Amino acid sequence: MKGKKTEETVKTNVMRLLEAAGIHFETGTYEVDENDLSGSHAADLMGVDHDQMYKTLVLKGEKKGYLVCCLPVDEELDLKKVARAAGEKKVEMIHVKDMLSITGYIRGGCSPIGMKKKFPTYIEETAQLLETVTVSAGQRGVQVTLSPEDLRAYTEGVFAPLI
Repeated sequence: MKGKKTEETVKTNVMRLLEAAGIHFETGTYEVDENDLSGSHAADLMGVDHDQMYKTLVLKGEKKGYLVCCLPVDEELDLKKVARAAGEKKVEMIHVKDMLSITGYIRGGCSPIGMKKKFPTYIEETAQLLETVTVSAGQRGVQVTLSPEDLRAYTEGVFAPLI
């Protein structure tokens, strides 16, 4: 494998999509702990600042259907702010059991990049203040780091207040 290799990283679909789009990214891996799939734990294992490690959450709105939110791992979504950003009256988190069928990803490995379908994506607006953000590479234990603007552009996302 050529390019941005970290140890024995397997190339994920997310990496292939970013490479095909000509987007610069770096990869990182960590040892998966089935008992703690939190982004905070992943950030600690990778030595990444919690403000730069972003989790991907999938929600469903009343009218427009599914949407994706990316926010720092230690933050909580404000559902009212998400609904406002999405032009919905109300949004709610999807059930973990539905994640694979909706996104093609499993909990702890859900990436905003390369889901089964392109869903409206909202990225916490404070990401714009950062040089890079780290998101899942679509597989537990593998992450990609890229500029917030590249993430927004690739996902056709919107920076919005979410927390």
